[in-house]
Amino acid sequence: MVESALYVVSTPIGNLDDITPRALQVLSGVDLIAAEDTRHSGRLLQHFSVATRTMALHDHNERQVCDRLIERLQNGESIALISDAGTPLVNDPGYHLVYAAHQNRIKVIPVVGACAAIAALSVSGLASDRFAYEGFLPAKAGARVHRLETLKDETRTLIFYEAPHRIIASLESLVLVMGYERTATLARELTKRFESVRQAPLGELLEWVRSDPNQQKGEIVLVVQGAPDRGSEEGIDSEVRRILTLLLDDLPTKQAAALAAKITGLKKNNLYKEALQIVDKE
Repeated sequence: MVESALYVVSTPIGNLDDITPRALQVLSGVDLIAAEDTRHSGRLLQHFSVATRTMALHDHNERQVCDRLIERLQNGESIALISDAGTPLVNDPGYHLVYAAHQNRIKVIPVVGACAAIAALSVSGLASDRFAYEGFLPAKAGARVHRLETLKDETRTLIFYEAPHRIIASLESLVLVMGYERTATLARELTKRFESVRQAPLGELLEWVRSDPNQQKGEIVLVVQGAPDRGSEEGIDSEVRRILTLLLDDLPTKQAAALAAKITGLKKNNLYKEALQIVDKE
């Protein structure tokens, strides 16, 4: 047995050997396992001889079963939350349960392990000190391009999940918005038998996936290089641009640049050039 708490347990994303001893200890010791798909997780639990009772918790029933699970936790029981693979809540159900646990002062304990987004980032060869996880892009082309337009100037490394039947369309949208030469890494079927990881310009990745049907199968993570920070040499970062943008709402360009220089201590000429670029975009 383990102490009464809600355990958020990571499970393998492919290779079963990636399960941790602690995860097995918790899964075997809790009173109940809340699983995204009990049949899918049942195979994992059976493989490791975990006999703990399971209950379904997925996108369609989470709000309905949440109160019952919280009541059980308040009565001193222990519950493990797992998804089909990887770390729960990362594009998987569980948010409402974890939030409710905190609201009711119930202890929430992470049992760390595999996560496809972090695994892909670690082998991407792209900057990992600052990154943004964006989940799945919209399925419809117009909405997908619109989303990418909002991310075009993001300087952090971007991480996307993608379904195999949409990978070509998403790469086409990425090339359209971010350019043929923007570097990206496609990580497919991580930890599984047919794992592949390739870094290349977005345009080359698109051509590669188009020419090889095998790259259009399985679970896919796209890691995309962030946009160059145009103002880094002059010290113009995202916060400075935010200040400039706010000032430009009420002031002419020269006055906005002059006031931003006083606020930030940066050179007025550099800020004026940046202000002109902001105005042009609008």
